[in-house]
Amino acid sequence: MPTDYIPFRETNYFSDFICDYLDEKTVLKDFYHRFPNLENFKAQIEEKRLSVRAQSRTILVERLKSQYKNLNTSELTTKNIDNLNSENTFTITTGHQLNLFTGPLYFLYKIVSTINLTKQLKENYPEYNFVPMYWMASEDHDFEEINYFNFKGKKIQWNSNQTGAVGHFNTEGLDAVFDVISSEFGAGKNAEQLKIWFKGAYLNHDNLADATRYLANQLFGDHGLVILDADDSELKRLFIPQMKKEIVEQTAFKTVSETNKKLEDLELKIQVNPREINLFYIKDGLRERIVESDGVYAVLETNITWTENEILKHLDEYPERFSPNVIMRPLYQEVILPNLCYIGGGGEMIYWLQLKSNFEAQQVTFPMLLLRNSVLVKSEKQTLKLNNLNISNNDLFLDRHAFINKKVRKISNIDIDFSEQIQHLETQFKQLFELAEQTDKSFVGAVKSQEVKQIKGLKHLEKRLLKAQKRKLADQIERCTTLQEQLFPNQSLQERNTNFSELYLEYGNQLIPELMTSLEPLKGEFLILNLK
Repeated sequence: MPTDYIPFRETNYFSDFICDYLDEKTVLKDFYHRFPNLENFKAQIEEKRLSVRAQSRTILVERLKSQYKNLNTSELTTKNIDNLNSENTFTITTGHQLNLFTGPLYFLYKIVSTINLTKQLKENYPEYNFVPMYWMASEDHDFEEINYFNFKGKKIQWNSNQTGAVGHFNTEGLDAVFDVISSEFGAGKNAEQLKIWFKGAYLNHDNLADATRYLANQLFGDHGLVILDADDSELKRLFIPQMKKEIVEQTAFKTVSETNKKLEDLELKIQVNPREINLFYIKDGLRERIVESDGVYAVLETNITWTENEILKHLDEYPERFSPNVIMRPLYQEVILPNLCYIGGGGEMIYWLQLKSNFEAQQVTFPMLLLRNSVLVKSEKQTLKLNNLNISNNDLFLDRHAFINKKVRKISNIDIDFSEQIQHLETQFKQLFELAEQTDKSFVGAVKSQEVKQIKGLKHLEKRLLKAQKRKLADQIERCTTLQEQLFPNQSLQERNTNFSELYLEYGNQLIPELMTSLEPLKGEFLILNLK
């Protein structure tokens, strides 16, 4: 199982902002609490331990046991849930939408990163327990983002007219999707296992939250993963003080807006913008924003209104009807979990860095933030072809145009790089400029014009020669680009497009253990994994 690593910055698929965070640039230190390295976890543990109430742990364990009552739960997951009652137990958390059949590959990488970090922490801090937690984004309402997955270039899609929080969605209609994937997966042991998982999740459960919990438990239950659906009345009751402060004082809007101004000064593209009130109202297929105007609180697109006293009373009575948006969800997570670290993708890291000031205003400990592992999986056959074509791992990360030009230059039997000639020309013209300055300065413009014309001519000749060589070497270039397209579908990262089912068909039960062995969550580099 050979592996290789590439710094995130060298992949050109990650923003300078994220790379600066990984490099611990001083300019970003005000936007996070502690950087995720092993030494810093000690202080994070001590701070979090003092802020978690025993009552909150008890309620969390009770609700988890209720959510798991119909699942075959591994001994390790059961032990992890029970351990959450102990003041010496803490979570490492990742979150993800309820994508159909897990969606893109990075769903797996998030969870494996989370599990592996808990193992590493246990080795270094044996006096504590660490529980890997998957927070299901069951209250999201962006169905179009999650109702499909890609399989070998095809989009496998679930069509439904349901509205509201997706975790409540009935799984009706997924039997038709099962018929499609049964045909696509074909025959064989691994294909049959994929069908069993899909059927067990989506045809044997009534709603999308239960289906997703079942599937994640099938994939990772033996590794102790604990799966939480926070769309829960008793858990939200723990969050009532923070929601009241948000409703009355509009805390997040004030704090996050101020942070956003500071981040914009650093030329960061803001991921999310706060609302005056960052809560939704959910009920019977409805999930709409709560707004306030002249002391009247209302739910958009409805006739529901309250006075301030009425909405606070309603919150006390029905906390399950109030749903945090993207700004408030991280705060909710940290209120109800004894959490130390959140593991997410690049986009998530950026919006978490917008939120620290709101945590401080709400007096909630801000977690450590860790960029999840990123992986490019290559088969033995692909690796052999790449070696035969002399394509390096770094070559694969080039954009298509640069990749082709580099390969043409590399395999061509003539030199198609005119940079030396251009440099020689520039040196000659430098001497001509000096001569013009000494004799007649009016000729400087003419010399410059001639320099531009000749350099432009050389570049034009280089492009024509490259184009001619591309035609001549078309077969070899096609083999190269075909390989790159296999590994970077749609000229994007494999992990953002490909579903795990494609790899599982080839590697079966070997896949997840190989990921467990190879992913190092604190390494901070992009992994190239060659599987046999």
